[in-house]
Amino acid sequence: MRAHLGDQLVIESPATGATRRDGEIVGLHHEDGTPPYDVRWSDTDEVTLVFPGPDAHLRHVEHRQPPGAPQGASQPDTVEPGSVRAAAPPTGTPNPGDIGRRVAAERHRSGLSLGETARRACMSPDYLAYLEQQPADPSPGTLVRLADALGTTVAALRGGGVDLPPGQGQALLHPRLRDLSPQECRTLLSTHGVGRIALPASDGRPAVVPVNYEVVDDAIAFRTAPGSMPAAAVGKEVAFEVDHVDEAMSQGWSVLAVGPARVVTDPDAVRGLTRRAHTTPWAGGEREMWVSIRPASLTGRRITPGDE
Repeated sequence: MRAHLGDQLVIESPATGATRRDGEIVGLHHEDGTPPYDVRWSDTDEVTLVFPGPDAHLRHVEHRQPPGAPQGASQPDTVEPGSVRAAAPPTGTPNPGDIGRRVAAERHRSGLSLGETARRACMSPDYLAYLEQQPADPSPGTLVRLADALGTTVAALRGGGVDLPPGQGQALLHPRLRDLSPQECRTLLSTHGVGRIALPASDGRPAVVPVNYEVVDDAIAFRTAPGSMPAAAVGKEVAFEVDHVDEAMSQGWSVLAVGPARVVTDPDAVRGLTRRAHTTPWAGGEREMWVSIRPASLTGRRITPGDE
């Protein structure tokens, strides 16, 4: 019997063949994938060291080299009864699934190392690396611990609701809506990311466009292309809004900045903005025109539970 991280260990009744217990293999003790294994049982979510008996077999989720195995090592040549051997992906080439990509992105966003995240989630660093690099279907308990360690939700890691607008949850029983001070607004605005610029378009109608932005010296800056919708902000007074919604807690905040927009023309200033940018425009393409908004008005609001 040879296993990989993420495979399922199934214990069956010798008499009926019915599954008595199953769990996810979250730790290997030998490079060749032979027993024993650390197994997280689906019924208790506990991890125990298991030496499989004759009533146990594997359901292979995916065939890949065990962590630490040398490049070119042979794949396990034992196929358990009832299992289907899948084609092995190219060795050493990460091929994360949606959950793995989201876990890795949340970990990097939180500034956590793989080891620290694994410690917080009470799992093996090798198993966390496997989740981030290969398609996998971790147990609900594993996702709960990962979400808690990363300060997010299981739904967010699964990608649930990504195409739905935020704020569809129930309102707080006793919500508190308060105005934010200018300093609080500056602090929240300086987290950078994606905001929305509201401006009169060329046909005179109002338009709202999302842009990737930076905050430099109290000014909001974003990249665009000449002739684009965001470029129409130049020379006009515009509004810029950024917000955050905590769907699980039914709370959040928003900040609104109003001021004139201008093109950044100084070469040193342009190079400085490009060098300090946290991300490239998600829209892609050639977008080398920097536009700066220096707020004349900065306001914000936050919704929290009434007892906070």
